Amino acid sequence: MRTPTLLVMAAGLGSRYGGLKQIEPLGPDGEIILDYTLYDAWLAGFRRVVFVIKEELEGTFEEVIGARWRDKMEVCYAYQQFDDLPGGYETPTERSKPWGTGQAVWAARHLLDGPFGVVGSDDFFGRDTLRQLYNFLAGPCAPDRWCMVGFRLGNTLSESGTVARGICETKDGLLVSVTEHTKIARAGDAAVNTDENGTVTLALDTPVSMNVWGFHSALFAAMEPDFAAWLREESGDPLKREYFLPAFVDRQLKAGAATAAVLDTASRWYGVTYREDREAVMTAFNAMHADGTYPKLK
Repeated sequence: MRTPTLLVMAAGLGSRYGGLKQIEPLGPDGEIILDYTLYDAWLAGFRRVVFVIKEELEGTFEEVIGARWRDKMEVCYAYQQFDDLPGGYETPTERSKPWGTGQAVWAARHLLDGPFGVVGSDDFFGRDTLRQLYNFLAGPCAPDRWCMVGFRLGNTLSESGTVARGICETKDGLLVSVTEHTKIARAGDAAVNTDENGTVTLALDTPVSMNVWGFHSALFAAMEPDFAAWLREESGDPLKREYFLPAFVDRQLKAGAATAAVLDTASRWYGVTYREDREAVMTAFNAMHADGTYPKLK
């Protein structure tokens, strides 16, 4: 079995935050969020990382993060491009953003062979999350046996605005379904999602997907026709709709094509969904350096 690879989705525009938040210094010595993710991944056992980025940002990413981690990990780059689509589908000329998390994973298909984990670049997941992900992938990882690290909703909310989360239904430790909710906010001792379909109340211990997944590269054989079928659909604005990774997983689970173990973590998520989140994240990182959880990473 090949050693697990870590795939980092880093091609987002950071539109709500107002800048390229993936490389924003937040730690006491100028660390960015990815420094913490890569350090925790390295401790867990990962020795190869694939960054999915915009091609024009490769020089910036290499300078800011890639070059500093090459002594510990093999560093590779995949490009999330507007026209990298299956089935001969053509991107509308007016579209100005990538096609979402599903396409981000699709973009790295030529660099993955065997088990791989998926994380985002602008979220802090906690050491337990990366440890559980690696241990699952390094074990008996069949091509159709996937995993998801499940966070508790209350540990993933922003105090500055709404967030998007995949709300999960589980049974006997396996994921049954995951439904994307795009406008979740805290409401006292619960949370609510309010969108065009109305308002739904959610318990704070509801398991949610933070797009921390474990897969096998065999999934691309299923993703190609699924992605093509999704592109042919007429619903949604073709300039804005996104091919969400959790939605792909949900369809595969319902079709009986795969199973996904849910690895529960009590880790606290930190992220800069909005610029107002920055101070709280910096405070948390300062505390984790002060108590010895993290050494100087830059």
